[in-house]
Amino acid sequence: MSRWCLSLQQPLRRVDLWQPNSASLIHQNATVDVHVNRNDTQGLHSRLKQERIDYRVFISNLQKEIEKQTGYRSSRKRRSEAQYDYEVYHSLEEIQSWMFETNQTHPDLVDMFSVGKSYEGRPLYVLQLGKRSRPQKKAVWIDCGVHAREWIGPAFCQWFVKEAISSYQYDSVMTRLLDQLNFYVMPVFNVDGYRFSWTTDRFWRKTRSKNHKFHCRGVDANRNWKVKWCDEGASSHPCDDTYCGPYPESEPEVKAVAKFLRKHKKRIKAYISIHAYAQMLLYPYSYKYATIPNFSCVESAAQNAVTALYSAYGVRYRYGPASTTLYVSSGSSIDWAYRNGIPYAFAFELRDTGYFGFLLPESLINPTCTETMRAVKAIASGLLKKCETDRDRFPYI
Repeated sequence: MSRWCLSLQQPLRRVDLWQPNSASLIHQNATVDVHVNRNDTQGLHSRLKQERIDYRVFISNLQKEIEKQTGYRSSRKRRSEAQYDYEVYHSLEEIQSWMFETNQTHPDLVDMFSVGKSYEGRPLYVLQLGKRSRPQKKAVWIDCGVHAREWIGPAFCQWFVKEAISSYQYDSVMTRLLDQLNFYVMPVFNVDGYRFSWTTDRFWRKTRSKNHKFHCRGVDANRNWKVKWCDEGASSHPCDDTYCGPYPESEPEVKAVAKFLRKHKKRIKAYISIHAYAQMLLYPYSYKYATIPNFSCVESAAQNAVTALYSAYGVRYRYGPASTTLYVSSGSSIDWAYRNGIPYAFAFELRDTGYFGFLLPESLINPTCTETMRAVKAIASGLLKKCETDRDRFPYI
């Protein structure tokens, strides 16, 4: 298997599109990242030369890179929270064991609960972080692992929990955040898909639900929300990576999280979803080219976040409405959260911009999570200040 970066003048078939994730988003002179099977590389090579299309091979042996991230490691490092290695990728079982242990070890700051079950019957665990000072605190929701192959997402959610707990006593910003806010952190949203990406197909994106008419499985969990569902930027074909599902909230994972967010929407002031890759910070709208009513506050929060992120290692993130900054997509979680009264809804697209793509090396987990931590803390800190068009004047759409 190989990874290629192409300047395409027309869409190619028989390739796994990485960026953009749908052939409909490819336009003339666009840069496109694709993954092809080893047996198809020679044919593609010839075709590209014939069409005079510029290309670069970024990773010539994907399998070798995959094995670097899933190979054997010391079980001692993996099992004990005190010796848990946050700079490697972890399987679903390891992440869930770590969640249980974190919950048991820090009862003053952590509470673990399930919001429901996945299609294959796995619990959908969430960690609540925050000092139990008063019952009706403002809250921030953070989810990771909506798309199975984006492994840096769950790595960040674990990193966030670790940093929040370990720095609570000595970092004044974190102390204030955990004293005044609750954080709901869901390290793996798409549990079935994430497990499948470890056991069977490293580049699986969707959930694992079955379709009665087609052999193809799964729904794009970020096209399944009840907001402009299955419109532009989503596919109605079950075999596509951006398949919207048979109906909104058809996926038990989406339905369970939507139900929880609806129940607590009066307290949840920010929704943050962690994805990869593109180095962007996105906010509504995804489904249309329009300006949100509280644009100035959200734009300011985004600018502060990317500035904080840049301060760590000088990594630049683009920020703006998802529709214009990335592409139009309907049925997304940030649009749904915003429509349901959560005034600050963000999607991060973490490192990188295409060299490693979904196979971000474990050596980059630390810097990626460190800089993202600064951005998330900046967003959360902003919630403790008043913005002139804050929630009280936020016109729900």
